[in-house]
Amino acid sequence: MSVERSCVLLLSGGLDSATLLAAARADGWTVHSISFDYGQKQAIELACAAELAAHYQVASHRVFGVDIGSFGASALTEAAMMVPKDRSRAQIGAGIPSTYVPGRNTVFLSLALALAESRGLRDLFIGVNALDYSGYPDCRPAFIDAFTALANSATRAADGGRPFRVHAPLIAMTKTQIVRLGLDLGVDYGRTRSCYEGGMAAPCGRCDACVLRAEAFAALGERDPAEARS
Repeated sequence: MSVERSCVLLLSGGLDSATLLAAARADGWTVHSISFDYGQKQAIELACAAELAAHYQVASHRVFGVDIGSFGASALTEAAMMVPKDRSRAQIGAGIPSTYVPGRNTVFLSLALALAESRGLRDLFIGVNALDYSGYPDCRPAFIDAFTALANSATRAADGGRPFRVHAPLIAMTKTQIVRLGLDLGVDYGRTRSCYEGGMAAPCGRCDACVLRAEAFAALGERDPAEARS
């Protein structure tokens, strides 16, 4: 196994991370995937992540328990907070929504960095997207650049001349472009879950994630296979 072509990849079990995983494997990367149980309502995504990891034959798959959900302040983790629904495209793209989880990607990438350094790896992959989710500060290019700088100023590996790279290949793509890429790579999106609501047998079809996902498949004239699987 080549360390130079091995990476740690954040795998949520959603549409974006599934596409990211397929693209990384198609590009010849050996993948060590990492998922997080952080108190999210939509815990079904962890089962999806495990299924994707097995399907793409990753070198290892870990699920870390990180109780950032106990801090509250997010509709993705607090039972008392309602997930926004039936919002227009303009509303989805404006401001920071209540589904923002404080510190989430910073914590996730920090743990991925620790895993990578412990294994002698230098490449981290994350499926953030700045076009459809511009309201999330930790999905923007500035955040990726800042975290890369942090990784390369706070680690023994970088201090010894082996800097880290944070890959975010989906960051400037639309959801439609991401789905197109995934379909071209043969991704079975029936293995993924994007819905923000938890405890439901089927996606709600009304939250921001469901709306954007539905728009992408419709724009391509495709049927979302997750609908048939629900």
